[in-house]
Amino acid sequence: MRRPFRALTYDAARAMFNRANESLGAHWSLHDLRHTAAYRMARDPQVPLTDVQWVLGHAFLSTAQRYLNPVTEDVIAGVLAFHSRQLRHGQGPTPAPDYRPESLEVLFGKDPS
Repeated sequence: MRRPFRALTYDAARAMFNRANESLGAHWSLHDLRHTAAYRMARDPQVPLTDVQWVLGHAFLSTAQRYLNPVTEDVIAGVLAFHSRQLRHGQGPTPAPDYRPESLEVLFGKDPS
């Protein structure tokens, strides 16, 4: 808001966040923005995790991996898609030898007829 316009320094950004937090009754920080950005980048399939690591300045890839928290719906959709691809290619799951095929058909809703 002040002139001359210039780059926002860390201290100015922190002061801006403090004013916004007071107005909203919130407790956000610049570090929260860093976590949000890292989480979003890590979830983007077009951004390799090594790039996220570099942007964050992490020495170890395992540190950047903490932003790979899966969303339940995405995991379920991915597993269902995997099984669908397996079935299309004739590579259905092979049951363990002790399971009766008719029991598995009932369990998984397949018509035994």
